[in-house]
Amino acid sequence: MAAFALRFPPADIEALAGRFPAGDDAACAAAGAAAAARGRYTRGEFLAVCRWKSPRSRPLVEANSARAVRAATGAALATADEPARIASLLGLRGVGVPTASALLYFAFPDRYPILDVRALESLGCPGRSTYPVRFWLDYLEACRALAAEHGVGMRTLDMALWQFSKENGT
Repeated sequence: MAAFALRFPPADIEALAGRFPAGDDAACAAAGAAAAARGRYTRGEFLAVCRWKSPRSRPLVEANSARAVRAATGAALATADEPARIASLLGLRGVGVPTASALLYFAFPDRYPILDVRALESLGCPGRSTYPVRFWLDYLEACRALAAEHGVGMRTLDMALWQFSKENGT
């Protein structure tokens, strides 16, 4: 298991999260809420979240058919098995673990962080070009444990991790 440890005092979580910039993610939040209620993303919702997380992946993710998106996101949102959930999303063209984490976050914002190099840096872990499923599962477990230990929501922790790196990172 990869080691993840806060690089800042836990007492700073709320203040850091409070400085997180108001984002342009309202459309993605709406897409995720609709997907969670429906049990799957539509192709348009899927493309919007993918574009938000990684604009460079656009040509690849646009190669996914509506049917493929329905099948993969439906399987991911229907299961509680974390390895199966992430594997379903990784089966879509152009979707790596960071983009899959965004799809999960927007569908279930209280349960998932968004994997990002800034958040990783704040946990003392360098980013990489690809992330194995095991790495994601370890990261997810670590973030859930940190949020529970410090009595904050997952998104609060996620924003604090990103903001700390923004203010103090390399």
